[in-house]
Amino acid sequence: MHRSHNYPRRKYRAPAAAARFNASADAGLKRVFAKIGVPESRPFTPDRFQLEALETVEHSDCLVTAPTGSGKTWIAEQAIARIRKAGGGAWYACPLKALSNAKYAEFSRWFGPDLVGILTGDRKENPDAPIIVGTTEILRNQLYDAMHRGESLGSDFVVIDEAHFLGDAERGVVWEEVMIYLPARIPLLLLSATIGNARQIAAWLSSIRGRPCTVVEETRRPVPLFPLFLHPSGLLLPLTAPSRRGAPGAVHKKVSEFLGGNHRAAFRGNRLPPFGRIMEVLRKYDLLPAIFFLKSRADCDQALDACRDNPAGDPGRERRRRAALDEFIRQSPRIASHRQLWHLEHLAVGAHHAGQLPSWKIVLERLMTNGLLDAVFATTTVAAGVNFPARTIALLNSDRFNGTQFLPLDATEFHQVTGRAGRRGMDHIGFALAIPGRFMDIRHICRLLHSPPSEVASQIRINFSMTLNLLLSHTPDQVEELLRNSFATFRIRQAAIKQRGAHDDSLRLWRDFQRHVRFLRAKGYVNDRDELTEEGHWASRLRVDQPLLIAEGFRHGSFPQDDAALLTAVIAVFVNEREADERIDKRFLPKALLASYQRMTRRIVPFLEEMLKAGFEGRTLYLRPAAALFAWASGAPWEQALEIAEMEEGDLAVLILRTADNLRHVRGLAEVFPRAAASAAKAVELILREPVVYE
Repeated sequence: MHRSHNYPRRKYRAPAAAARFNASADAGLKRVFAKIGVPESRPFTPDRFQLEALETVEHSDCLVTAPTGSGKTWIAEQAIARIRKAGGGAWYACPLKALSNAKYAEFSRWFGPDLVGILTGDRKENPDAPIIVGTTEILRNQLYDAMHRGESLGSDFVVIDEAHFLGDAERGVVWEEVMIYLPARIPLLLLSATIGNARQIAAWLSSIRGRPCTVVEETRRPVPLFPLFLHPSGLLLPLTAPSRRGAPGAVHKKVSEFLGGNHRAAFRGNRLPPFGRIMEVLRKYDLLPAIFFLKSRADCDQALDACRDNPAGDPGRERRRRAALDEFIRQSPRIASHRQLWHLEHLAVGAHHAGQLPSWKIVLERLMTNGLLDAVFATTTVAAGVNFPARTIALLNSDRFNGTQFLPLDATEFHQVTGRAGRRGMDHIGFALAIPGRFMDIRHICRLLHSPPSEVASQIRINFSMTLNLLLSHTPDQVEELLRNSFATFRIRQAAIKQRGAHDDSLRLWRDFQRHVRFLRAKGYVNDRDELTEEGHWASRLRVDQPLLIAEGFRHGSFPQDDAALLTAVIAVFVNEREADERIDKRFLPKALLASYQRMTRRIVPFLEEMLKAGFEGRTLYLRPAAALFAWASGAPWEQALEIAEMEEGDLAVLILRTADNLRHVRGLAEVFPRAAASAAKAVELILREPVVYE
């Protein structure tokens, strides 16, 4: 198949240190490397913790904590099969749409496609199936609806995957809401990475659900992990010395000597290390494939050029990779013009980060999973979403960007990253390689190797969507009782008991809820009896980040209702979270768009200022995302939408997908705003096309 080859535009300049680079390994590693190999194929035998969890969930809620790749999904599959045998249904909640899609495919093969449905916002297939896979937000919304109707969730078993997302700063509130709202009659199985306060979480759940929650814990990795250190000379060393009497191993003597010398970084300056030479070392000792976790998207992209000398390897493997790429290109022709296709095809390496399109990340994941790549370069911020393991993971920095700043990796984040090292059924042993550099604290990495898992803290917070939906089905007194059931309140009370005289701030959530109610009452969404008004009722269906601003726009006729492209543009303004340069080429600002934007801002900006003055959060309403989405919804080519947006492809795709999510909620207002709902439905179809969506 013909494709355009995008050869590297510039030659990579390796650091001077690379000239002295010689692939070698410490003699002490000979015995370790002898363990490398592929295990014999054996019939599956469940581990002790899997059987224990399966037995436990028959009579109580169960929280399973185990390292990545331990086989937690098997527990869910067996438990769901038991529920189905009794004629019941199950809900499997995932944190990511990509993970939901993967589980949907897996469950469809396991149970049969007729018995499995998926609900992610982007996908709605077989929604009445007895087994539903979907995102946690969709499950939370279904619980809102059930409470409003005075019904119980139509399921007999709920699985919450990646339950440690309870502590996620952005989305943990949704996990906590699900756990609070879920009827006690429905057994709950929580699957999690190892967390430091699992028993505290179980005690909290037992206290609010009135049924026991048992912790089943597995600390042993399915594939043992061995830590390595790469000396600037190209010498592989053990990162730590052998442990004695069960004590954590100290930093290896030769590594300590390096750290104590004048070599503060392996490669001086801001240049990336010679990844091609590093891969020679890994290939020599059979340590590929590898995932390199780098600090930034730009580093991931630039690292590909540093692999230009990576040999193509086995010709048969190269042919299989090209055949797989040809098939991907047939399904998504845009892949043929991707700027990194040449590196993928000829060097067997790729960059995987949030700036890439979903289709490109899927290509990388499938090639890597099928053993057709040598290395993937990814940021640590997407470690949780990397769906492929490798024999080796390599770390070049010991910190992680949390959305606002770089902070040292904590134990949970570190174990999440290293959990990708070693493929169950494909490796006897996995490796974590520390590469010294400007942003690498080797001693911190050594401490993390032996650190207990981090504790999960409550991230629950009040927002207007939660306030509207709780008032939809509860009196204020009932809401106060619900908020007393929060994990945050449970932890506060436990701390007050342990530390006599400590301040008990368990009413913080209730006070914040009342503050939101007062503002809603002042704006006519809640009446004097603390009940939702007619406007409050339909506004509660806008389960989005900025429900009140969008409700105000429709309430006062400030939004276009009969033009799908203009409605898309206006909604995108409330989705956008990035700062934007408002110096936009006039070619991309048609009069209709400017008029709609100005009509909207005349009403919304004063309302937003009132919100800010009252102490609520708000965002600047930029024009640029509106211009980009208007062009895309109007049929403009992808390259033009990118030019207007001034974003990376992945970021624009996320903006479009999230705008589509918001438009779906507008579509749900058909009884109140039928014209806008019809335009929203049309808008979703207009913007969800290649390359944003990939089947």
